[in-house]
Amino acid sequence: MQVEQYDGVIGADVSRRVMAIRLVTGLLQGLVLYWLYRSGTQGVWPATTPYLFIPLVLLVLLLPPLLISSLGHMAPRRVALWCALAALVLLVFGLHDIWRTGGSEFNAELLGRRNRHQPSTMAMMLAAAFLYISHALVMAGTLDGKRIASYGSYFEVAWKLAVQLLFSAFFVSTLWAVLWMGAGLFGLVKLDFLSRLLEKPWFFMPVIFFALSWALHITDVRPAIVRGIRTLLLVLASWLLPVAVLVIAGFLCTLPFTGLEALWGTRRATSLLLGASAMLIMLINAAFQNGQTAAPLAIRVSARMGAILLLPLAGIAVYALGLRVHDYGWTSDRIIAAACLLVVACYAIGYQWAAHRYHTWLVEIAPVNVAAAFLVLAVLLALFTPLADPARLSVNNQMARLQSGAVTADRFDYLYLRFDGQRYGQQALEQLAAQGVGDNPKLVSERAAAALKRTRRWDPKDDVLSASSLADNLTLWPSTARLPDSFLSQPWNDVAHPELPACMRGAGPKCDVVMIDPDSDGKQDVLVLNKGYLGGYLFSQSASGRWQLAAYMRASACKPLLEALREGRYTLAPPRYKALDIGGVQLLFDPVFNPDDCKNSD
Repeated sequence: MQVEQYDGVIGADVSRRVMAIRLVTGLLQGLVLYWLYRSGTQGVWPATTPYLFIPLVLLVLLLPPLLISSLGHMAPRRVALWCALAALVLLVFGLHDIWRTGGSEFNAELLGRRNRHQPSTMAMMLAAAFLYISHALVMAGTLDGKRIASYGSYFEVAWKLAVQLLFSAFFVSTLWAVLWMGAGLFGLVKLDFLSRLLEKPWFFMPVIFFALSWALHITDVRPAIVRGIRTLLLVLASWLLPVAVLVIAGFLCTLPFTGLEALWGTRRATSLLLGASAMLIMLINAAFQNGQTAAPLAIRVSARMGAILLLPLAGIAVYALGLRVHDYGWTSDRIIAAACLLVVACYAIGYQWAAHRYHTWLVEIAPVNVAAAFLVLAVLLALFTPLADPARLSVNNQMARLQSGAVTADRFDYLYLRFDGQRYGQQALEQLAAQGVGDNPKLVSERAAAALKRTRRWDPKDDVLSASSLADNLTLWPSTARLPDSFLSQPWNDVAHPELPACMRGAGPKCDVVMIDPDSDGKQDVLVLNKGYLGGYLFSQSASGRWQLAAYMRASACKPLLEALREGRYTLAPPRYKALDIGGVQLLFDPVFNPDDCKNSD
């Protein structure tokens, strides 16, 4: 098979035979996926064998696009070898995905069904990212005829693949819109055959993947079009770089004056900073391109400034994550965030070095990008193997915190082990239920045993909040007031109001409470206010002594009004709008909250 190179862009003398193979591959992919789908819905083999079914779904989903992309650019033997290696990686990912969840028994207990019918979202995302990066590296190496290709080849291949995937998805979506438009037109004349056909899996699955293979082929044999689209996208994106640099620089400059407390209070500082870092890296590379493209002075200056700003941005993200880990320990999300920060730190240090070499147009970021690509592959492999499985590492850390007394038995998150700890969490809960640990092993054992019986994390019937835990969640105003013992001891999990505030359904969320008598019956009712804004729930005690939800108070965020209510600076007044009495039933008007009322109360 003849492979050509022109203008630095991969080209190929793709024969009709290659086109036919690509289209047949897409059609077979759709048919096999339908077979797997039918197997899963009917509960027959191979869906009854999870250790076969999950890897098979992963292989059928991700391997054919890689094969289609390789054809015409590699010798057949090299294509076979590369696909075999990719299949091996997908097999490892799929087997680990089902193993870490404990197999079909664990999923039956949690999901109420016998077997899983698809890989986890995490497995599919990590596998897709791994194949995209590794395929770009392999294709670039093939183009240059060496294992480590030139940066120009990496740039061309990676962006070509990205544009191909983007516009192939656009093509398939547009095709589907056209078909449904046709179904609507036929529906106007009372013919519904097309709409019924489009709802049949045996039809739409082969059609979608056949169309995808066709789009991949067309974008592959028209490299000039792909290159033009890529250039346009990069030029447009590069002009966003000055805006991003200005915003991030302004944010960093305000921190010495505002402090970091507000940032930590959001509880999502790490994810926001990670997102900003990723955006900055992408825009810098959009401006840099292959390092040979001339850029306006404003873009060049912005790229250099962005490379300098990346390091403090990543440093604050690392510090934010460190604070959360210090206070609450490691979780799967925090371990994944730490892995992302490792990659960002590689970029930040390398870009900082490149930015201080003023005699070049950031040429030194090229080897940094290549090194970071290999680092990402290593991190992905580590995260989705037992080597650095986030579930394993987080469960070990949480268990260590419980054993050392860093977290008490009554505040330990047993449900995290149950629903997020995967196989490792189940084993840890069984160990805790059997023998307990820490200063109160009996309570640990009881809580662990109760968690093992849970089938759903947020089922209100399973949530039993103790009186002490409920009291911890509620801040009483004034502080000299006292909540009735009957209110604290009542089991709120069996109240027929699923919209109860989160502070009354589980440990952790906080609420303000004001003792009040709005109906002037001489009995104090309990007004529970969502923390931070004026909107609450009024509970009154019935003649039988049981507390029940009596009314809602709805309003928008208003700090002055909330503070006045806490301090007791309020009066009871008749409503602005009289109620409608219809057959003895009163229908009340709920006034729209006016923000000016908040301003006037200052």
